[in-house]
Amino acid sequence: MPSVRERIEQREQDWLAPAAALAVDATRPVAQERCDLRTDFQRDRDRILHCKAFRRLKYKTQVFLSPSADHMRTRLTHTLEVTQIARTIARALDLNEDLTEAIGLGHDLGHTPFGHAGERALASVFPGFRHNEQSLRVVDRLERDGRGLNLTDQTRDGILRHSKPVESIAGTVAGVPATAEAQVVKISDGIAYINHDLDDAIRARMVRSEDLPALVVNRLGRSHAERINSLVEDVVGTSRQNLQAPVAGRQVIEMSAETLDATDQLRRFLFERVYEPINDQPSTKHAVRIVQSLFAHYVENPDELPAVIAPAISGESLERRVADVVCGMTDRYAIRCYEQLFMPRSEEL
Repeated sequence: MPSVRERIEQREQDWLAPAAALAVDATRPVAQERCDLRTDFQRDRDRILHCKAFRRLKYKTQVFLSPSADHMRTRLTHTLEVTQIARTIARALDLNEDLTEAIGLGHDLGHTPFGHAGERALASVFPGFRHNEQSLRVVDRLERDGRGLNLTDQTRDGILRHSKPVESIAGTVAGVPATAEAQVVKISDGIAYINHDLDDAIRARMVRSEDLPALVVNRLGRSHAERINSLVEDVVGTSRQNLQAPVAGRQVIEMSAETLDATDQLRRFLFERVYEPINDQPSTKHAVRIVQSLFAHYVENPDELPAVIAPAISGESLERRVADVVCGMTDRYAIRCYEQLFMPRSEEL
């Protein structure tokens, strides 16, 4: 009698689109005996969900630093929103939801404290740092005390290639993810953040919905729900025709030209009215100092490195390990370390 996993794998082969990734074809860096109950992509999802880096996302900034409002997004809620949007698209297109979910849950595990300001700060002292590459490093090298999670190559590819170029929300064909599911997560990441960042900016009274460009309102909608629904429906309608053959290096998940134009205009609006003003705020500049100061201090004083965040990897530089530790910190832990190291205690005054 076939196992539960084998029945699921057969159902995937019978029902999923020709471009979908099949769990039966999953490969891992280190081969493992397969589970009777779960496919390899389901096991990836579970390993990510239970890892320490995933739990730390709840105390990492999305856009607004240390928000006083309880309803502002964190890196964890961003991750969940990306995954929800991606699963909706994957289901509508008969793609592999389990692989999609695993990539969505794991895509930002390597993000720094303090959002993209923290990423820029760490890259300024550890050149070449990028959060998508760090996310892959987390699952490959850092989790489980340096043993890694041994995720499938399909999930690992999606985590590495989820990041988009600056100029467009949809990305470019260069560096296209290997699976349609990874492409779904990549475009869902953009759909999620431009909409929830706008929602948070309105909540913070930085902008009003009335300030949105007319093209954005006319093509995507005025409300948060309308915009996400418009974008998801457009991606599904535009991409369906591309899925009747294996991906084979093709860009198969995409938006229509008209919707992409409106979406990129919304993104430019956010840069002008939200992201760039936030970067100029004293709190953001202080966050940058925290990351840079912690990195410099621990390079000079490696014996003081917190041991609980990232293990030492044999043969790697001290700077590499310090970057791992600082990147793995939550906002509040980074602030606490900074205060302990650089703020004088009352008895010293």
